[in-house]
Amino acid sequence: MPATFGIVDLFAGPGGLGEGFASLEAGGQHPFHIGISVEKETSAHRTLRLRAFLRAHVSRHGALPEAFVRFHAGLTEEPDWPEVDAAAWTEATAEARCLELGSEAAAAAIDEAIGRLRKSFDDTILIGGPPCQAYSLVGRARSRGKADYVPEEDHRHYLFREYIRVLDRLRPAAFVMENVKGMLSSTVESRLVFEMLMEDLASLGTGHGHHYELRAIRLADGRATLQEAAKPSDFIVRAEEFGVPQRRHRVIIVGIRSDLSSRAVGASIPVSGPSRTVDETIGNMPPLRSGISRASDTAEAWEKEVAGFAKLLAKISKGDADCTLASEFREIREVLKHGAETRRSSSMLPAAYGTSNDDLMRWLERPGLHALAQHETRGHMATDLGRYLFAAVFGKVRGYSPKAADFPLALSPDHRNWHSGVFNDRFRVQLAHEPSTTVTSHISKDGHYFIHPDPLQCRSLTVREAARLQTFPDDYLFLGNRTQQYVQVGNAVPPFLARQIAALVHASLTKPDTLNL
Repeated sequence: MPATFGIVDLFAGPGGLGEGFASLEAGGQHPFHIGISVEKETSAHRTLRLRAFLRAHVSRHGALPEAFVRFHAGLTEEPDWPEVDAAAWTEATAEARCLELGSEAAAAAIDEAIGRLRKSFDDTILIGGPPCQAYSLVGRARSRGKADYVPEEDHRHYLFREYIRVLDRLRPAAFVMENVKGMLSSTVESRLVFEMLMEDLASLGTGHGHHYELRAIRLADGRATLQEAAKPSDFIVRAEEFGVPQRRHRVIIVGIRSDLSSRAVGASIPVSGPSRTVDETIGNMPPLRSGISRASDTAEAWEKEVAGFAKLLAKISKGDADCTLASEFREIREVLKHGAETRRSSSMLPAAYGTSNDDLMRWLERPGLHALAQHETRGHMATDLGRYLFAAVFGKVRGYSPKAADFPLALSPDHRNWHSGVFNDRFRVQLAHEPSTTVTSHISKDGHYFIHPDPLQCRSLTVREAARLQTFPDDYLFLGNRTQQYVQVGNAVPPFLARQIAALVHASLTKPDTLNL
């Protein structure tokens, strides 16, 4: 029989990395099975547990439960899941655990799961990544502003040691650790965090007989392999090179247990390419208008505000050499005069849903759904609508997102640092014919970095659009309030990338030993 692997997923968030592994099919079977996933944030855990429930139900019945499909479509309140499928719910609650890593309760639950997995599967895999806040460049800059901040006392710097503890206890066939690029340059006590991590990983195996050989994911000629890293930056994986519609660059370390490492030699998989664009990924979704916060939010009020800004910007842009911007603003005003898109939400499935031959769209669009979920706009201040409109038109015409200096003075925010360069990218439009910039949890704040490329919609991305750019399938439902949903999406590993990493790990573990060939 084909080998099976039990998964331990730490710092799981809403489950992006685990989804990639659990969804992989090889030889008509699913070789990876999640035994335990651990997440401390309540809303992310609810999402994680619901996904585990659906996975368990589908494995028994072959399709999503109708109660979920109706809830997903917004036709019912959230069902009592144990009444829908008691066995699947029991399995899901045992798998997805709301625990804080480093606590005694989490250690006991993980150790119990390790014993279970060793009995049930041929071997195990450890996946996950410690929280990135203390490593990230933005997080470090923010922390430096705190007078009493002492990096070496920040427990987040040391949460990766809990990952190491579980790794040493589990002794899996392989592990996958993901983190932000800032990890490569972050320091504690004048020492690079990455060097400390490498030392911890190298120390594994002392007294156990087997150590871990660390590999970087390398891409050449449309195929991915695991190779030794010559320098730390070799561990950076660029998601857009794997068909993800997003320029997301992360450190991903793969470790193969030394008794299995010879199998990884020459193992490779084809990757999904070429890079997808924003328009290819979300361009078929129903168009929506933004809302207006702190003012009357009606379709008429919105159209009046946007048309007013279009008129102003057309006048301001008259002096441009090619007059293209002015022409675009005039056209938008005319469209608004004759009635523009006025909905703030839509659950309508796109035309020809589920019929694409593109492998990313086949992954995103799921059969059996009645509707799109979580495609609803948020409100923006009326003054920001002009900036969103300008950014979207500028990006469409010029092919890049405007900097602060590109904005007309009439749109300058009431902020003394606006022209200092500090807020150069305060408003960033996602370009239709390129992958998006990195989707981060900051999208939960105000949406200024994630402006939709269509000027007529004049808004930031919805949760579902952000989820698609992160390659979460349309049947992946994020629980909690909208802010929590955005945070979950932004903090996740793109499942479409994770599935390709899973395929590479599987190929590297199941290929016959090169020494025996």
